Amino acid sequence: MTNLSPTALGAWSGGRFMRFGHPIEGDRFSELMRPDGLIPTVITADVYGTGAADTAIGEAIADLDRDSFNLVGAVGHDFINGERQGAKGFPRFTNPDLRGPDGYASFLREATEASLTRCGTDRFDLLMLHNPDRIGYSSPVVWEAMAELKADGLANSIGIAPGPANGFTLDLISCVEQFGDMIDWAMVILNPLEPWPVGLSLDACQANGVKVIARVADHGGLFHGDIKVGHPFPEFDHRNYRPAGWVERGLAKIEQMLPIAERAGITPLQLACAWNLSHPAVQCAVPTLIEEGVDGCKPIEEQREDLAALPSDPEGLLTAEEVEEIRLIGDNTGCMSLKGASPDHTGDEVADGWDVSDELTLSGARWGVAPSDIAAV
Repeated sequence: MTNLSPTALGAWSGGRFMRFGHPIEGDRFSELMRPDGLIPTVITADVYGTGAADTAIGEAIADLDRDSFNLVGAVGHDFINGERQGAKGFPRFTNPDLRGPDGYASFLREATEASLTRCGTDRFDLLMLHNPDRIGYSSPVVWEAMAELKADGLANSIGIAPGPANGFTLDLISCVEQFGDMIDWAMVILNPLEPWPVGLSLDACQANGVKVIARVADHGGLFHGDIKVGHPFPEFDHRNYRPAGWVERGLAKIEQMLPIAERAGITPLQLACAWNLSHPAVQCAVPTLIEEGVDGCKPIEEQREDLAALPSDPEGLLTAEEVEEIRLIGDNTGCMSLKGASPDHTGDEVADGWDVSDELTLSGARWGVAPSDIAAV
């Protein structure tokens, strides 16, 4: 299994392929995404920019020794045969309108090979199944196909990346129970202001040998310290979809956490990453680096420097009592309706939402997680 560095760079940073802040382009983006000795792991996904993110990452790593960095890729959206469905994006490759189980393996191989070609390399250190639907979580055919890609050397490790919204808790627990002997990594949303719901699935991941990448460690940029009440988000910025008052509530909670950061001698962003890494299952933390483009906000390069300066033993920066204190301050239990299997789901099954089955209920019960634990309040 590939071991990733404690922190990583994500191609969704920089506003070029995902709308967070103002986009940065050209050499500046390449330098931002270029892995080095301090942050040697970079993550891409083939659907970002319908392949353009892969190409950009390929440019960033082009002249580097392949053994000097870890490259993480993700496949699972069919942007070749499928039509984009507005804000919901491209359909998952398991959509029955596109293919049946007999076509899963060939799609995954073709998508992986195409992504590797765009990245200019012959293998991923980790290849993740990106934003799966219910079939992706539960189908042995899917995971046997992913394992075959690993066996054939296209990836050193394989994993699952639930999302893009928060949720999928019972689905992830059930998936690692069924396929934990194949799955090496899971990438989830986790930070001190969003300990729920992912915190409910960490024990199942750890017990099944699945290491965790915690993304959105910055909580929409709040832990970078640049966003103030009344911050002018660009018109199409993804953070405009967050509920009203999220900035005010988040900043008030961060203010309560700052004495802990000061005692540890670290910045707010480093506190968020250290808190994530204090959980035994979590082995890598990935914030979004955001060019806010507002007077008084630090340039995105300084955000990367802040991340790179995280002490080399981040999991030892906080005591168990401080980890719990931060969780209680940031507790967001029941703050929203979750995606995936959810007691809040109504209507027909869709790509990112479905009913809680008896099987999922039983799977969750083995880890002390009930459907009511993932319900909105």
